[in-house]
Amino acid sequence: MIHSDRTGPYRILFICTGNVCRSPMAEGLARHYGMGRVEVLSAGVRPSPPVNPRAVQVMAEKNINIAYHVAKGVDEVEMDKMDLIVTLCDYAQAVCPTGPTDQHRLHWSIKDPTGMWGPQWFVLRAYRKVRDELEDRIRSLLLALKLE
Repeated sequence: MIHSDRTGPYRILFICTGNVCRSPMAEGLARHYGMGRVEVLSAGVRPSPPVNPRAVQVMAEKNINIAYHVAKGVDEVEMDKMDLIVTLCDYAQAVCPTGPTDQHRLHWSIKDPTGMWGPQWFVLRAYRKVRDELEDRIRSLLLALKLE
């Protein structure tokens, strides 16, 4: 069981492939629901800016602004300073560098909506589904950590 008894902010890193959709959404949601009690970063194993405009759009529906997110690689983050690393896709889990042994790790296999095509309403539905799944998981995580 992951828990937090720390006095400073609990540090969480979300990692996906490009750091332009899933992990920025997770970062925005965790910051929103963590309300200053959690320090959140996101990164990609192969960053590919800019942030996905559809991810920005569906996050704005929740009044969370990720429009100014700048994609960064895992090599740009001090992973050894993170309390928890959450990989959001199987690729990130497979290639993500390992950190200190005292870090907790979680893996959430979240489908990548960027490959969806079709009518706008259909594509946006896929992005909303990812956002809502991330929201549910993050709220549960923060509750388990006693940080929400």
